[in-house]
Amino acid sequence: MNDLPPLARFAGRVATGLLDITHDPEALDSEGFWAVVHGFEGRLTCARFRDVRFLPQPTRRVRWRGPGPEQWTTSLDRAAYTAGVRRIREHIAAGEVYQANLCRVLSAPVAADADIEALAERLAARHRAPYAGMIRLPARGVEVVSASPELFLRRTGRVVESGPIKGTGRTEADLLDKDHAENVMIVDLVRNDLGRVCATGSVTVPELCAVEKHPGLVHLVSTVRGELRSGAGWAELLAATFPPGSVTGAPKDSALGIIRALETAPRGPYCGGVGWVDADRRSGELAVGIRTFWIDRARERLNFGAGAGITWGSDPEREWQETELKAARLLAIASNGPAAEDDQPEPTAVMSGA
Repeated sequence: MNDLPPLARFAGRVATGLLDITHDPEALDSEGFWAVVHGFEGRLTCARFRDVRFLPQPTRRVRWRGPGPEQWTTSLDRAAYTAGVRRIREHIAAGEVYQANLCRVLSAPVAADADIEALAERLAARHRAPYAGMIRLPARGVEVVSASPELFLRRTGRVVESGPIKGTGRTEADLLDKDHAENVMIVDLVRNDLGRVCATGSVTVPELCAVEKHPGLVHLVSTVRGELRSGAGWAELLAATFPPGSVTGAPKDSALGIIRALETAPRGPYCGGVGWVDADRRSGELAVGIRTFWIDRARERLNFGAGAGITWGSDPEREWQETELKAARLLAIASNGPAAEDDQPEPTAVMSGA
């Protein structure tokens, strides 16, 4: 689909007319409107667009050519995932880490003419999310759509904010003491990250462990806020905070080492940062790239990630089921089959393992 034009949709904005692409975060403090994808493994892609208009709802209906529900496979099956949870608990017992996020990548074949914009339209209609967005740069191998519920970084002038999520259940009654403890632990990590680039004493926690309802599940969400110190911009902010603490663990460096040893597939844009920056207005919003699909044209695959935060109190089977819960609804929406229309009744279940 390299003949499709570059396009980005974020926060009710539609951006067209690609001007340039860079991997330099300093550009985000220059000028213009930028769409941003920061892959978990570190690759940053910033695309500046000429024409930006507000269009809250997609107006072009495009048929999404998705895989069948039975075609999804997983980088870690149930046995491998639960073994990974047990291994992380061993690391915790040894005092090497307090928490680590263990993720798996689900993958299915994608049609050559599948358009990520069509999947974005389908998600917008069936799974609204506060930080939804998409970016299509076919010539650069970037085709990403996110229905993220989680704020990684919001910047308004010098004020920056993060909204880490930790704790997931079908209902509020499912949330455990373990979930609250995990959230507080990651809030402390995010406070420390922001403290590296914010003015001394400016980092606060306006909200701790608030319950938010999202389609099919609930989350515990906190808010961490600070004021960038003089001379600090997007480059310094990303260097201090990336990758997001909620999808790595604590301490972050130790958790990243464990993740590399246990996970068998790169996360790519999943668990990275996806969003927009308006350099002219010194504002921007990057979501944590969860509930995120991306197309790998070289392998002809549609990918999606799911994970869970592992602590000493984790039960391996429960953590596996959390990844199933996070994936089921979105994979069902993406798995309408190659001949189905976008206005078919919404599916309610799908197998997310193989």
